[in-house]
Formats: sequence, C-alpha cells, structure tokens
Amino acid sequence: MPVLDIYTIDGTKAGTVDVKEEIFGIKPNKAVMHEVLTAELAEVRQGSASTKTRAEVRGGGRKPFRQKGTGRARQGSTRAPHMVGGGVSHGPKPRDYVKKVNKKVRKLAIRSALSAKVNKGEIIIIDAFELEKPKTKTIIDFSKKLDMAGAKQLYILNDLYIENEYNAYLSIRNIEKSYVLMPNELSVYWLLKQDKIIMTREALAQIEEVLA
Repeated sequence: MPVLDIYTIDGTKAGTVDVKEEIFGIKPNKAVMHEVLTAELAEVRQGSASTKTRAEVRGGGRKPFRQKGTGRARQGSTRAPHMVGGGVSHGPKPRDYVKKVNKKVRKLAIRSALSAKVNKGEIIIIDAFELEKPKTKTIIDFSKKLDMAGAKQLYILNDLYIENEYNAYLSIRNIEKSYVLMPNELSVYWLLKQDKIIMTREALAQIEEVLA
C-alpha cells in the first residue's frame, strides 16, 4: 500500500497516510490516459469555425458576362467557389468535437495519472490550510520549503465554502503557473500538465471515495 507524507502549512512533516493501492499504486495505463486526454482536449474546442457556401454568399444572381463570344469559359455566377469573392467548397461548419468516453475508462485514466505522480514523488498531502486571511507569501514560503519554487503546482481543495480553504484559493491564484481545482474537477490533463500535486487530507478522502 503506497504511503504519502503529510505536511503542515509551515512545511514541517506531520506524519504519513496510507492511500489506496487501487488508486495510487496501479501500473499506469498510457493508452487509456492518451485516449482520455485526447477527449478532454476535444471537449474544450469551440467548434465555431464556419464558412459560407455559394448558396449563402450574397449576390451572384446575375450572369457575369454573356455566354458566347468573349473567349472565356462560360460562367453563371460570381459566387462560384473558383471565383474571387465566391463561396467555399467543403469548408468548415460549426460542429461538436466532444468524444464519448466511458466512466470506467475515465476513472482508470485518472487513477493511472495519480499512480504515475506517486511513482515520481510528485504528490504532496497537506494537513490543512490554516489561513485566517488570504496571504500569498505563506503559500510561496510553503513551496520553497518543499523545493517546489518555480514548479507548476496544482492544488486540490475539498470545499471552497470553508473560510480557510477559500483564503487558500485567493492566495494561490496569484502565483504564476499555480492552479486550484476541486476533487470533482480532477482531470488527466491537469494531472499531467502540472509538476507537483498538493491536496488536502479532506480532498484525498474525497478522491478515494469517488475513484474506489
């Protein structure tokens, strides 16, 4: 069973916690992670690119020149695709890029990403964010003590309606390359993108409950 270290907000070690092997100790499935990552990136695409066909371009109702006698190829409209100002053939139209992924596959991908982070020692558990008011310097000092300064950090908080965690969110959002997510927002993209994953004990329990 994997064991993770627990730290306090001042950077001192406060013990260890046993985490579930079926979530944090499996062999990462790279194929599944790639499939889910592709789906996640596709979901954020707007799909709003659009062009007009010759039927949608305004004008072109009049024949541009007479049928015979000009020496040119006959033309019936100035809005044909090969004419300047004409419509576009086979151009993009608004579409939905969402790719369906089964829930079990998505969960396996997240478990694989979490296990990969544990193997690299890139998951840190913090006991709690004891912040009476937002203070970015406290988070920066915490990062420096754990040798995370300059690294891309992902903080996972359990409940932003709790004052301490909301103050932590306000403090973290000012730090470059640092982001905050809730357990239900966890994705393969963010787990692979960020160098260090810092989560509270409550967030850890929530993740284990959902992914078990």
